[in-house]
Amino acid sequence: MPFKLSPHTISLMQECPRCFWLEKHEIWQRPEGITASLMNGMDRILKTHFDKFRDKGEMPPELVNNHNEECKNLKLFDDAELLDKWRYYKQGIVWQDENNNILMGAIDNLLVNKKNNKLIVLDYKTRGFPLKENTHEYYQNQLDIYNFLLRNNGYETEDYAFLLFYIPKEVLPTGEVLFDTTLKKVKINVLNAEYLFNKAIKLLNGDCPKEVCEWCENVKF
Repeated sequence: MPFKLSPHTISLMQECPRCFWLEKHEIWQRPEGITASLMNGMDRILKTHFDKFRDKGEMPPELVNNHNEECKNLKLFDDAELLDKWRYYKQGIVWQDENNNILMGAIDNLLVNKKNNKLIVLDYKTRGFPLKENTHEYYQNQLDIYNFLLRNNGYETEDYAFLLFYIPKEVLPTGEVLFDTTLKKVKINVLNAEYLFNKAIKLLNGDCPKEVCEWCENVKF
């Protein structure tokens, strides 16, 4: 039985292997917490915001002001049709192994190094509080998987990605909300993505894990 995986489901595997196994075998689906619609709304308008700069052949100030020197050699990925396909959560960037297992992921955006045409993953994050020293580490697997997918589809990528954090700063008397932005450069490791994929497939092809979490402890099948 082939399986379809994504950064989200691999994250579930790391949190609770049994929930992951039950869900991918379509026996039980772990209840999802309340999703903040504000985050989805921010994601949507940020993509539109960046696309306007892409269509003008310019870089947005969030990138230029945060990493001015490095961003001089970068541009926004300008294949709008392909980017829309890779952004769509039901499609995204897809790779299939020899046993028809699928790994897919939907990106936010891409940058291109104008010197060598290598791609750089750019992911938007909205947070309510300032960053900690290790905040970026929570997104390491996601960035690794995106780069693994791009490389296995024939695209060269740099050995780093960018996380662009938007953090609420203040509300103006006019009612407008201002955000601080922080651009974090993260070194990527595609071998980690390959390891996680292989680990997930091996787990799914084995027996259901016995260790339970608070969500699946009462699930019997």
